[in-house]
Amino acid sequence: MSLAPERLDRFARHIVLPELGGAGQVALSQAHVILIGCGGIGSPALQYLAGAGVGQLTLIDSDEVDLTNLQRQTIFTEGDVGRAKAAAAADWVGRFDGAITVRAMSARLGSANADQLLAGANLVLDGCDNFATRLAVSDACVQLGIPLTSAALGRFQGQVANFAGHLEGQSCYRCFVGDAFDAEDCDTCAADGVLGAMAGWVGTFAAMHAVRVLVQGQAALGDPQWGKLHLLDGFTPELRTMRIVKDPECRACSAA
Repeated sequence: MSLAPERLDRFARHIVLPELGGAGQVALSQAHVILIGCGGIGSPALQYLAGAGVGQLTLIDSDEVDLTNLQRQTIFTEGDVGRAKAAAAADWVGRFDGAITVRAMSARLGSANADQLLAGANLVLDGCDNFATRLAVSDACVQLGIPLTSAALGRFQGQVANFAGHLEGQSCYRCFVGDAFDAEDCDTCAADGVLGAMAGWVGTFAAMHAVRVLVQGQAALGDPQWGKLHLLDGFTPELRTMRIVKDPECRACSAA
């Protein structure tokens, strides 16, 4: 597959990068990414996935835009308040790049429907706000053989990691948090607060991590860093990395 002349112009700054090049850009144009959550993490992540030329995007979010979101969810405006986030986010993609195929799903993802909703993706980027959904997404990704970019955010801290629990020897998100968090109660931005710019850092970092995976085998952008959890501290500031090893007793990936 080759890129149309106007696409070559649009992505010229990517194509001249030896670590990405034309082959990497074509790989991005053929990729299908499913984004879980169009909020604080999903909003900037979506902007840079679309900016990178990812060819197909599915946006899953059951929430509506609220005035309090605008401090950090940069794809929305005051005119979007009250609208379904997935639909408003899809409209943003359409205005930004009409060549991208985008689908909005105003649905709540859980263990009962995760396999169905995530099937067919090349990568899932999860920026949701509760452990129950995160674990349902992770378990489905292991079952379906889909790489997962997981990102979390709170106050001045963030976490980003790529997981491939379906691959031999690689950990999954459940190896990281275990079985104790299959519940919907967790800390929230409403209760604890979050710096808006911190959401941008975590979301764009997650988009960069997703691109690493999507161009694997087609570009020399770097290794996908499976199982490396990057801890972003915006208060200090600093960035630290720790490795999440595969749990031999993990009920999601131990047999993978």
